[in-house]
Amino acid sequence: MNPVTLIGLAAATLTTVATFPQVIKSWRTKKTDDISLLMYATLTVGVILWLVYGTLIRDLPVILANAFTFIIVASVLGLKIKYG
Repeated sequence: MNPVTLIGLAAATLTTVATFPQVIKSWRTKKTDDISLLMYATLTVGVILWLVYGTLIRDLPVILANAFTFIIVASVLGLKIKYG
């Protein structure tokens, strides 16, 4: 694997893992008062678009990062909608 792809995979890993604490906290506490619905809705749509873009250009780091990130941010968005 070339160094550019490795850098992309490292960036993808770090930015995806960075979203874990919010989903874990929201799941455990069932509280989402401090989370912006608009921000997570916008982020979710943005991640979907990045996933489509990554698929179209066949870029593995972009595809992987955004596939996993979509699951996480969509989970937080769902929790926000459910627990308001």
